[in-house]
Amino acid sequence: MSFDALMNGGLPPAFLAPETSSFLDFLKAQAPQLLPAGRQHPPARADFEAPHGTTVIAATYADGVLVAGDRRVTSGNLIAHREYEKVFPADGHSAIAIAGTAGPAVELVRLLQLELEHYEKIEGTALSLDGKANRLTKMVRDNLEMAMQGMAVVPLFAGYDVHKGRGRVFSYDVTGNRSEERGFATTGSGSVHARGSLKKLYREGMPERDIVTAVVQALYDAADEDSATGGPDLTRRLFPLIALVTEDGYRRIGQDEVAAVARAVVEGRHTAPDGPRAPTL
Repeated sequence: MSFDALMNGGLPPAFLAPETSSFLDFLKAQAPQLLPAGRQHPPARADFEAPHGTTVIAATYADGVLVAGDRRVTSGNLIAHREYEKVFPADGHSAIAIAGTAGPAVELVRLLQLELEHYEKIEGTALSLDGKANRLTKMVRDNLEMAMQGMAVVPLFAGYDVHKGRGRVFSYDVTGNRSEERGFATTGSGSVHARGSLKKLYREGMPERDIVTAVVQALYDAADEDSATGGPDLTRRLFPLIALVTEDGYRRIGQDEVAAVARAVVEGRHTAPDGPRAPTL
């Protein structure tokens, strides 16, 4: 090994060249086979059932944005996992929730986290929230070949925009098309039921306790209609994962706090099985 290589820690020159602040572009140039888009995938099989994550929600509220998800993962008509995590920090001021094929979805999350961390280290500042959402667009689009084989990943992305001083929510489809949503967004197999529930309960600028309760109500409704969505499980003490992103950063709500809200929701369903009615105007 040469003296220069020893002085540089033995790293190849490519690792020291300031060519790009994108980790994905660097990996594509140096080791494209490590990226999902650079792999050779086996032919799709009709009987193949990969574990799928289901319903996730993102919603703006008074202090920022909330991101939540149920815990169930299914494989065909079977429950593959009851305690899966579908909500993750993307960086200090943004979060991502995943629905779709579980393995590629978690890989996408890890790549996004690396991408945002790499950019901040190289540039000395974080990407704007729009820039983060754009990076995720490309990553979802790169998964299109796998989506065409039945392994789709459909995330929700949300964060606190430090420049605009408010929370923002972005949804995606399998082609990578990105849309900014007003108020809230849902995706996954129970999303249509969760959306219908939130249409009754959501109000702009809700305080934290109210938005958490509304989202737990929505996930309960989704589980009530969609067998792939897991509702609050009081017996096993399994409750939705809920995270908040505010000016102060990303924070996951403690499970004891979520459990208290979930128990109140379940108790209320004893007298009102279809949930609370929309407030009258």
